[in-house]
Amino acid sequence: MEIRNAHFPGRAPLDAYGNGGFRFAQMSHKGSILCVPSGIYGWNVSDASAFSEEAFEQVLAEQPDIEVLLVGTGLDLCPLPAHLKDMFREAGILADPMSTGAAVRTYNVLLSEDRAVAAALLAVD
Repeated sequence: MEIRNAHFPGRAPLDAYGNGGFRFAQMSHKGSILCVPSGIYGWNVSDASAFSEEAFEQVLAEQPDIEVLLVGTGLDLCPLPAHLKDMFREAGILADPMSTGAAVRTYNVLLSEDRAVAAALLAVD
């Protein structure tokens, strides 16, 4: 897995999603993204079947600053595998899978409330 340099170093609401990408902070990104306290990163995961411990390394690395992880699983809800749910629970992170659209909306609300939130979002067309 490769996480590229932050497109935006810090937290920002997501302005739009769809067409295979996201818009935020007057920027756009084609593909999936990982929103953590240190920034918004390109995320080389394009399907929920590719969710692995390695895919979420950056989330775990920033764990003290993350209480809730919203996992946008694409157009439809896909449950997280049990071993990932256990991994997040042991780290003290509530991982909540939902469609990408619902995750974007929830992320923006929690971010506006200054909550310790992160999001792993699969791009949708």
